[in-house]
Amino acid sequence: MNSIKGLKVSIKLALQLTKDLMDGYAFRFAKSYRNNFNFKYFIELTQEIKPGETFENKVYNISLASEKISECVILPNQVFSFWKIIGNPNKSFKSSRSIINGQTKNELGGGICQVSGIIYQMSLMASLPIIERHNHSIDLYNEETRFAPLGTDATVVYGYKDLRLTNPFSFPIKFEINVSANLLTLKLCSSQKIEISQLFYEQINSEENIIVTVKSENERVLNTSTYRKISN
Repeated sequence: MNSIKGLKVSIKLALQLTKDLMDGYAFRFAKSYRNNFNFKYFIELTQEIKPGETFENKVYNISLASEKISECVILPNQVFSFWKIIGNPNKSFKSSRSIINGQTKNELGGGICQVSGIIYQMSLMASLPIIERHNHSIDLYNEETRFAPLGTDATVVYGYKDLRLTNPFSFPIKFEINVSANLLTLKLCSSQKIEISQLFYEQINSEENIIVTVKSENERVLNTSTYRKISN
C-alpha cells in the first residue's frame, strides 16, 4: 500500500511540475538566501498550539517546518510554495494528528497545517495574492480548542494540496516563525512598511455544513470555505 501511495504522489508531483512549467512558476519559486536583507519592519501574529495526545510530535513538526520557512526570502514577483520549501514530510517529520478524507489519523508531518494556516491568515491581512489554498473538509474545533478564526485555515497534503502565494511588492519579504512553549508566532518581515487589513467573517450554518466567507475592510470577498459538520 505504501508503494502504491508513493507512486501516486510521484505521478502527482510530475504532473505539477509540468503545470508549473506551463504556468511560468517553475523558475519563480522563493528559496533560502544567505544575503543580509535589511528587514526594518514586521507584522506579528500569534496562535496557541493546543494540547493533545501527540502534542510533543506536533510541536516538533511545527518547529521544523517553521525553521525551514524562516530561511526563505520571497523576492518581488516570486512564488511562495509551502511544499517547495518543506519537502517530503516522510523524510524528517514525526507522526501526529491530521485530517485525511474527512477523518482524523496520525500521519507523518501531522500538525504542520497550523503553520500553513497562520501564513495564510497573515497573507490575507497583508493582501498577498493567493495562488492556491485549500480549507479543511471538516471543522474539528469548538471555541475552547480553536486556535484561528474559521475560514483562515490552509490544509496541505504533499503532492496534492499546496499553499501558494506571490510577493506583489517591489521589495523582498519573508515569514519568520518562532515556536516558544505552546505559542506559534509569525512575523511578516519587509524592508518597507506593509499596511494590513482587518478581516471580517460571515458564517452560514445548515444542517450538514458551515459556510464561512472572509472579507476585507472594503467588503471584498477574499475566500469562501465550506466545512462539513461532525455528527455527534
